[in-house]
Amino acid sequence: MFAVHPNKNFRFFLLLILIAAVVYSLMLTGCAQIGAPTGGPKDTLAPVLVKASPDNKTINFKGNRINISFNEYIELKDLSENLIISPLPKHNPIISSSLRTISIKLKDTLSPNTTFSIDFGNAVADINEGNILKGFSYVFSTGSQIDSFQLKGKVWLAESGKTDSTLKVLLYRNAPDSAVQTKRPDYLTRLNGKGEFVFNNLPADEFRVYVLKDGDGNKFYNAKTETFGFLDQPIASAENPESISLYAYAEKEQDKIPAATSSKKSEEKKLRYVNNFINGKQDLLQPLELSFPSALKNWNKDSIWFCDTNYKPIAGSAITLDSTRKKISLSKTWVPDEQLHLILKPKYAEDSTGLTILKNDTIHFTVKSIAEYGSLKINFSNLDLSKHPLLQFMDGEQVKWKFPVTANTWQNKMMLPGEFEVRVLYDVNENGKWDPGDYGKKKQPERAITLQQKIAIKADWDNERDVEL
Repeated sequence: MFAVHPNKNFRFFLLLILIAAVVYSLMLTGCAQIGAPTGGPKDTLAPVLVKASPDNKTINFKGNRINISFNEYIELKDLSENLIISPLPKHNPIISSSLRTISIKLKDTLSPNTTFSIDFGNAVADINEGNILKGFSYVFSTGSQIDSFQLKGKVWLAESGKTDSTLKVLLYRNAPDSAVQTKRPDYLTRLNGKGEFVFNNLPADEFRVYVLKDGDGNKFYNAKTETFGFLDQPIASAENPESISLYAYAEKEQDKIPAATSSKKSEEKKLRYVNNFINGKQDLLQPLELSFPSALKNWNKDSIWFCDTNYKPIAGSAITLDSTRKKISLSKTWVPDEQLHLILKPKYAEDSTGLTILKNDTIHFTVKSIAEYGSLKINFSNLDLSKHPLLQFMDGEQVKWKFPVTANTWQNKMMLPGEFEVRVLYDVNENGKWDPGDYGKKKQPERAITLQQKIAIKADWDNERDVEL
């Protein structure tokens, strides 16, 4: 027998057939799978400045047109809310975008030897993904140098110690203190989310500094109800000052006593009210209050009685009507767990529409027990006792309770349970409330600090908190 040995050519031929079969199989598999091609990683980069004409930070600037080009297609978002031009122009320039370019046409005659800044804020974004070029600005000077001085600081709302990023900070250069009430500022900037601001590219000069929520859009302070704040003295940019602190306030309108109305009686046939019971019980620490939807025209406190469970009248209560004539307060020494009746006799009150009651109205209620309250102790550090601190427990924006603080440790053993926002008000004049500033008298507002975390009080529990101001 003879063995058959394939030669080299034959082995090569078999290898080619095998490769062809594998390639054909892969082609069939690929054809059977139909899908979209992958598009690569998502674009997360903000547009990049490629060229500006004239160059950014140009000196001896002349002309009135500027073109700024980027590395990708861009758009301008919310330009009117973001754009800030310094110094503040009389007429805003015409600004537009097309493809990769922002075009600017200046409409004002430019002052000589002045550094100008066009701050776009967060208005510049790429078209495809909306990536924002944050804080982009274009700077130029009509003089021989770019001014480089800076003023920075932070703004607090004086009444709460919180911040409000909708406020604007105003600078007046070499101006009398009345300028903020009569004309637009020389420089203006926005606050960030932390209430901070910065002015860059300022000349070496003195500036008056203000903060304003410009309700009517004229960019100066002309209404006491506008939120406003001021620095006591001008400040020199060349002295490289540390961070400036401003405290904004708004003077509150006086409450007006509602006038009696001659409108027709509603379909209600009886005078209605609401009480201030907590879960159906009377608070040991507060008066009982009856609140009415309309001002009371007439009332008779002798027709309002407290009685025990045997309907025997109880003496020793004080009954008053507040200045709005919409709330009757009934105060007495409450006894824990005591059960009482409040009797409202006919015509005890009549509102401005003539509504009253024609027969006795009796309210049955129980006074809270001591176990329904919690004890609260707060240990303060960095508390300025010389400014007469007042501890305020807030219900929304209204003060629910207030307590003077006379030592670094404050304690109250009878607090209603709940979670509360708490402020420390420096009640300088000791009148028990926050007082706004007065620019005419150059009087700063009283200042409050809101604690960073709410305070939780549990019933029948010793609650304690350390607070560093």
